[in-house]
Amino acid sequence: MEETNPAPEFVFEIQHQEQYSRGQLLLRSFFGWLYIAIPHAFVLFFMQIAAGILQFLAWWIVLFTAQYPKSFFDFQMALQRWGLRVSARLLHLSDGYPAFGLNAEDSNVTLTLVHPQQLSRLTLLLRTFFGLFYVILPHGIVLFLRMILVYIYIILAWLIVLFTGKYPKGMHEFIVDTLRWSTRVGLYMLFLTDKYPPFSGK
Repeated sequence: MEETNPAPEFVFEIQHQEQYSRGQLLLRSFFGWLYIAIPHAFVLFFMQIAAGILQFLAWWIVLFTAQYPKSFFDFQMALQRWGLRVSARLLHLSDGYPAFGLNAEDSNVTLTLVHPQQLSRLTLLLRTFFGLFYVILPHGIVLFLRMILVYIYIILAWLIVLFTGKYPKGMHEFIVDTLRWSTRVGLYMLFLTDKYPPFSGK
């Protein structure tokens, strides 16, 4: 009987393209704030308000039932994917326009997390009252240092794409790894998972 590998619990990918558009690069650089950032931010602002309300309700539900409502979970993850689609374009990691909508598809950007069957009430309380000390501070310090290099890479990659149409794969991978790391921390602090984020972007 052939064994099949189970699907990974967490997947975060921004596809590295063989060729990048110089025209889209320049358009995003000078007008991305107008045709990407502003319209998406306007809609996402209201979505984040709804997400905050659901998160507050979910906290109490997890506390008393040890379960995160599936519909709430799906909404939060869809919102995370939406934000990632926008970030991938504004950081020039991917060409194309980020689709609007919670159920929009994007072949260049993937973010999935398996809905947990049960969550720990103790871990919920630990994150709520001590997450700053054992999650945000240690990860935040390392991520801050990585982000310095990320912004240097973004500038260098911008110039390289402009002249060659190629995004250096190593730079792309480092930036995506950093975003993956940051996203894991965020999902953990939103108690969408009980798995403590590793100190790695892989």
